[in-house]
Amino acid sequence: MNFNGATDGLFDRIGHEELADALGVSVASIRQARLSPQAKAHREPPSGWEAVVLSLARKRLVHYQRLVVQMERVVSAAAK
Repeated sequence: MNFNGATDGLFDRIGHEELADALGVSVASIRQARLSPQAKAHREPPSGWEAVVLSLARKRLVHYQRLVVQMERVVSAAAK
C-alpha cells in the first residue's frame, strides 16, 4: 500500500449523499434535519434514521479495521 492509497482510506467518510440514499430521502432533507431546531428551515429527521446511522457506522468500522490490518503489515514489513 502506498501513501495515497493509505491516506485515501483514512480520509474516506460518509457524506450527506450516502446517508440520504440509505434513508431514501433527499440531501436537502438531511441538511434540514441537521439544522438547529430553532431554524426556520429545520425539519424532523427521517424515520428509521437510528438503524441506518448504526448500519453506516458499522460499515465505517469495518473499513477502518481493514485499513489498520493493512497498515500493520506495511509497518511490520518496513521495520524488517
